[in-house]
Amino acid sequence: MLRKEFRQIFRNKSMLPVIFFMPIIQLLILANAATYEIKHIRINIIDLDNSSVSRGLVSRFRGSAHFEIVNYSQAHKAADDDMLYGKTDAILEIPPDFEKLLIKESGAKVQLIINAIDGAAAGVISSYSLNILKDYNRDIRVKYINPVPLQNPATIGVTSAYWFNPELDYKTFMVPGLMVMLVTMVSLFLGGMNIVREKEIGTIEQLNVTPIKKWQFIIGKLTPFWLLGMFELALGLTVGKFAFQIEYLGNVGVLFLFASVYLLVVLGIGFLISTFTETQQQAMFISWFFMVIFILMSGLFTAIENMPVWAQRITLFNPIAYFIKVMRMVLLKGSGFAEISRLFYSLIVFAVVMNSLAVWNYRKRS
Repeated sequence: MLRKEFRQIFRNKSMLPVIFFMPIIQLLILANAATYEIKHIRINIIDLDNSSVSRGLVSRFRGSAHFEIVNYSQAHKAADDDMLYGKTDAILEIPPDFEKLLIKESGAKVQLIINAIDGAAAGVISSYSLNILKDYNRDIRVKYINPVPLQNPATIGVTSAYWFNPELDYKTFMVPGLMVMLVTMVSLFLGGMNIVREKEIGTIEQLNVTPIKKWQFIIGKLTPFWLLGMFELALGLTVGKFAFQIEYLGNVGVLFLFASVYLLVVLGIGFLISTFTETQQQAMFISWFFMVIFILMSGLFTAIENMPVWAQRITLFNPIAYFIKVMRMVLLKGSGFAEISRLFYSLIVFAVVMNSLAVWNYRKRS
């Protein structure tokens, strides 16, 4: 049975690129495209004061690596039109008498308008802008408002350090999660559709009347894709190590141990779907339906802690969320088996339940 499955896999010329080349290409593209960073923020500046202080503020935005000034004028209409037509991401308006109010009255206001269609991007733009404004405000106060420093002022020294991702590189955070997604897609889609393919071409009845036992049939069907899933994980780890220079802190053996059980869960889901479907197209659509839900609620792009309470409870039944969490814990934090043991045993329960349901339903329909 195993020889038959491996021969069938490697004879299928359309399946080989999906197994060996698609995951690498997707990992390289998605890891560079799925970013939380925002660069080249387009900003319009309306300077109604045109003083040395206002020009100093403008120079701070011009010197920032995040901002690109697309229009610097005193015209409101041009800035509003740019915002409406999507040519700018933010508008900074500096009011008249800005310098006078700031120096003589120790306070002045500026208006910052941000395109908030994308709420997450708007939050980042606001954070970048406020940091520039705060730094400039501090410098102005030292230079004009309180030029004489206090004698022996009390100070608090703060030194910050970032654990697990010291360079704050989003690729370090995203690549482990993308590996899980790609391993899951290959295992779920190919594993499930492979069994349905036997139904389409009519060989499933021939297999059912052979002396092979049901458990032998299931193991023979799922083992090749279990091995391919482990291979995909090893391939993804290699690409992440050399293409993205990610430093793996944990024991990779612990990761493969967890992955061995995780693949049983995914293959069990694929096998269960195949027992309800009659064509590869049906199996693919149903698998994709669950994949989209699992991925969006896995913590890959949105932190689970930020989801509503009901959504967080649903993620308790999401195996992808478990594996993504373990991948980041082991690779980035150096966690060992003791730290992931609860997730590991929970996944064993999932594997037993999903494969038992698949076997039971297959027996019922055979």
